[in-house]
Amino acid sequence: MSTTDLLFELGTEELPAGEIVGMAQALRKGITEGLAGQGLSFSHACDYSTPRRLAVLVMGLEIKGPDLNNSVVGPPLSAARDTDRQWTKAAEGFARKQGVTTAALDIVEEQGVERIVAHVSQKGANAASIIPEIVASSVAAMPVSKRMRWGRSRDEFLRPVQWLVLLLGKEVLPLSLFDLTSGRETRGHRFHHNLPVDIPSPAEYRETLRSARVLCDTNERRELIVQQVSALAKPGESVALAKDLLDEVTGLVEWPAALRGSFDEKFLEVPSQALISAMKTHQKYFHLTRESDGALIPAFITVSNIESQQPDKVISGNERVIHPRLSDAAFFFNNDKQTSLVSRKARLSSVVFQHQLGSLYDKTERITQLASEIASIISADQSITTRAAQLCKCDLVSEMVLEFPDLQGVAGRQYATHDGEMAEVAEAIESHYFPRFAGDHLPPSAAASAVALADRLDTLVGIFGIGQPPSGSKDPFALRRASLAVIRILIDQGKPAPLQALLEQAASNHTTELQPDTVATVLQYVLDRLGNWYDDEGIHISVLRAVLATEISDLFDIDLRVRALSRFSQTETAEHLAAANKRVANILAKANSSDDEQPDSSLFTEEAETALHKAVTAVDAAVEPLIAERNYRDALNELAKLRGPVDAFFEHVMVNSDKPEERQNRYRLLNRLRQLFTQLADLALLATTE
Repeated sequence: MSTTDLLFELGTEELPAGEIVGMAQALRKGITEGLAGQGLSFSHACDYSTPRRLAVLVMGLEIKGPDLNNSVVGPPLSAARDTDRQWTKAAEGFARKQGVTTAALDIVEEQGVERIVAHVSQKGANAASIIPEIVASSVAAMPVSKRMRWGRSRDEFLRPVQWLVLLLGKEVLPLSLFDLTSGRETRGHRFHHNLPVDIPSPAEYRETLRSARVLCDTNERRELIVQQVSALAKPGESVALAKDLLDEVTGLVEWPAALRGSFDEKFLEVPSQALISAMKTHQKYFHLTRESDGALIPAFITVSNIESQQPDKVISGNERVIHPRLSDAAFFFNNDKQTSLVSRKARLSSVVFQHQLGSLYDKTERITQLASEIASIISADQSITTRAAQLCKCDLVSEMVLEFPDLQGVAGRQYATHDGEMAEVAEAIESHYFPRFAGDHLPPSAAASAVALADRLDTLVGIFGIGQPPSGSKDPFALRRASLAVIRILIDQGKPAPLQALLEQAASNHTTELQPDTVATVLQYVLDRLGNWYDDEGIHISVLRAVLATEISDLFDIDLRVRALSRFSQTETAEHLAAANKRVANILAKANSSDDEQPDSSLFTEEAETALHKAVTAVDAAVEPLIAERNYRDALNELAKLRGPVDAFFEHVMVNSDKPEERQNRYRLLNRLRQLFTQLADLALLATTE
């Protein structure tokens, strides 16, 4: 089968850096799935992207799909022929629909019934004729955050489209989109090679653009930026290559050229986070630190989209641009220090947290009250916790945070330290925002953890309580992140802290009338997030479900049970006990038996039921203290001793005896067995290989 290569390039005005890669991947997926849907196989496909282009290259594409011979089964022969063995209207209609004559119909037998069948030949798809439609559909299906129009056209896209390239081998395929017609002509670098460039063939795409000073391979561009930026760090220095900044810079340039600049050392008096924020967020600069102590160095590295013949002038221009940004940060910092952090608290009453839930001042009061309760549970210092809770949101009305929102907490710590607050209070003000994202570190102290929990629990209860839970991708109050933070912090404390009780306390602090099922809803929402949490660690969801069936809400205790049960579930004994538990649960459910009375040993007639009763009694006595001290691993090992007696019971004992008294007594024995197992987790819910 003949093969060739396919190239499609969509040329645009500069695209938003954060959307380029996702759009290119979506375009590749749309084209490759379209080709596969037409039976056209290929060896490899990749996508390329720069600020001015999205491209897909498909290698080894079949130019014609395989011919297909399909057998389509029709109605039964009894309905296809009449008593004179002539074809009926049903048969004629079936043949017509399949594009064959009745003379071409065959008869086959399916499951004892004779049916008519049509053998239909289908020519393989011609790549050249179907590719334009596939490409057009893929472009239309690309995720575009905000569409715009340009010129007189009614077409819409993220940015104005300037050119189209569509090549199958060396031939141009006709495609009309956005009032443009496809060709083989692309564009070089906007400054270094601002000329049309012909693409001879798809396989020559990358190198042709390279000669026009465009690196279309995103990974190559990113790696080159890393090399260039790293090379500009001097001995003893470390450059911060944050992934999000690196990805954004990669999406801003087609021909990267890294340059190093500097700023006045006087700005180092400003908190380093503010300077970093100004450089990273506003200017897309990489900052440098000393390897010895991590202190910020008064220098930056910028990545230009032009290889200047006068780099000193480019560097000087960037230094002039960053100076007023850093001056602003210095001014805000010094100005903010003129007012104490605690005096800002009253101003929080003018900032709305949520119009039904009151102001930030109201939220701060609720956080303070709840944090105090949590502090007593997790053994945090009450005075430090209370003071940190009172001040934790005060920096939100500072000029620094209003200008640099990502400095919330960071600025608060600086101002608290300047005001002479205790170091532990200042630390808790900053770290009550931890973890800020998945994988971020947790609050380092119990006091900070208490404030962090209070803040998130108050938000969860409040937003759910007014009927505004997350929906789809919309989560304006970051409740998913808040719930995962609650999980991580509570488990990390290493102390019992029943989540339901904390939620009830949080709900009672709200003066707004909350929905009556708020606590139960939030509790279930948080517990549901545990599935993802443990899935990331390779723990099967059935293990969590088995533990949650006990209806405990202490996340620390849940975690201990899950980890012990996860290890136990890998054993052969666990599989046997899970199967036995399912059998017991089914027997009791069918018998509708919930008799909690103890079985009468005098009614036992089989040695196996006597042995099981003795084993259950012994294991119950051994397990009770182990569960009380949360030694779930040893408790499961004790339960494992029941495997033999349970297997023997089901092998030798007829549970549903003809004698009512004997049958009921055996139900009681099984019920006691079931209660013993479900103290730790419902083993019947464990996934088995059965």
